[in-house]
Amino acid sequence: MKTRPAKPKSTPQSDIRASRLSLRSWLPARRKLRGLGLVLSDAIAMATAWKIAQFLNQFYSPLPSSFVWWVWLGLPSLFWLFALSTLALFAHHRLYSHTHAARDYAKAAQLISYVYLASLLLSYFYDPHLNPPRSLFFSAWFSSIAIVVFARVLTNLLLCRFEAWQKPTAVFLIAPANRLQILSEIVTKQPHYRIVGAAISSTAHSPAIFQSIVRLQPEEVLAENIPNAELASRLFWRLRSAGIVLRLLPSSREMIYRRGIPEIFASLPTLKIESSFFRGFDYCIKRWLDVLLAAVTVLLGLPLFLVIAIAIKASSPGPIFFRQERTGLHSKVFQVWKFRTMVVNASHLQSSLEQQNENPDGVMFKIACDPRITPIGNFLRRTSLDELPQLFNVLLGQMSLVGPRPLPLRDTSLFEPWHHIRHQVLPGITGLWQISGRSDIKSFDDAVRLDLHYIDNWSLNLDLEILLETIKIVCLGKGAY
Repeated sequence: MKTRPAKPKSTPQSDIRASRLSLRSWLPARRKLRGLGLVLSDAIAMATAWKIAQFLNQFYSPLPSSFVWWVWLGLPSLFWLFALSTLALFAHHRLYSHTHAARDYAKAAQLISYVYLASLLLSYFYDPHLNPPRSLFFSAWFSSIAIVVFARVLTNLLLCRFEAWQKPTAVFLIAPANRLQILSEIVTKQPHYRIVGAAISSTAHSPAIFQSIVRLQPEEVLAENIPNAELASRLFWRLRSAGIVLRLLPSSREMIYRRGIPEIFASLPTLKIESSFFRGFDYCIKRWLDVLLAAVTVLLGLPLFLVIAIAIKASSPGPIFFRQERTGLHSKVFQVWKFRTMVVNASHLQSSLEQQNENPDGVMFKIACDPRITPIGNFLRRTSLDELPQLFNVLLGQMSLVGPRPLPLRDTSLFEPWHHIRHQVLPGITGLWQISGRSDIKSFDDAVRLDLHYIDNWSLNLDLEILLETIKIVCLGKGAY
């Protein structure tokens, strides 16, 4: 009699996407505290806006009783519907899951507008004969936008202060062997991060590495060049189920993939990347805003321009302005304007200082204590006031407020071929490079990756985020010399 071989006993395996709840995942992580803080900020801001709208509306027609089903905490039921709808939209669009200090203010204003516009349509279908008071509607709408954005700015600043007092975020590194040391040095230079472990990319999918990650209990895993198949099936879902944040260092191609929409094409899984219906219109708005903001800043800043000019003249002999040839859009050379911060013959002295260049790749020339800088020039650089004359370059159409920084011809002559991709867009006064480390970024390759990330993910909202973050960094004087 033929006997069947006994089946090996196997432990039941759950779906890889099923989260394994643990005590650690319920602890109040800093990202959960940030989300909770922003939720409270938005709720209080919207309640304040409605209180203001109610006060203004008392001089006009009151809210129809058919719209008031109950009143709680002095606010009608209609407010609570608006507030819950807005908070739900914010959560859906991940306005509570990001970790940047300046973020998504334009998105918040847009979503609030969607709620109010949708309410007009719903009120018509609810009762076409009802006429909601316009004074209440518009005052609540616009005050909600203004107060929510202001409250978010204030809340982000307070949360950043609070997080600065907390212990640094524990990070586990996964990268190719030749990149581990470089990434470790970059991360440890930031005061809010500490490396607790590292592994080579090729071994990232092994159970031993995952057990090591769980044992070390990092808050985040920073990974580069992980094998794609293993990442999708093992590491990503394992970290997610353990409540650990995964940060990937993407290539330019992978960043473009993020713009795609998953779609089945001819029985093949694809990512569909198509142009927007309003293609080019958002860029027109960017240029209009560039010119408007630059013109207003120049007009309002004329007294400051005069004070700086007098200080430069009084501190050292030479012209007030410094002009230098730099590489702009499509590698076209133009003259960039700055307030002079160095001695007159600074360009001739640079050749004798090249050996002191602190950038290892030699592309950018930076010295922390450059002897060519004048006393007033040191102050202007620390406060970034020396960049103000570039507003004239913006008005001339040679630069934008936000974009990759235009570099001197000396630097661009040392570019590798892929570096020139940054010249496909209009250069800017500030950019991702400046808000992500400025002079502290030593590797030019890392600076170009920031520029490519900006190009691949550009939006008006990203420009706004960079401008707001730049203002904060300039006020604190971080990383500029």
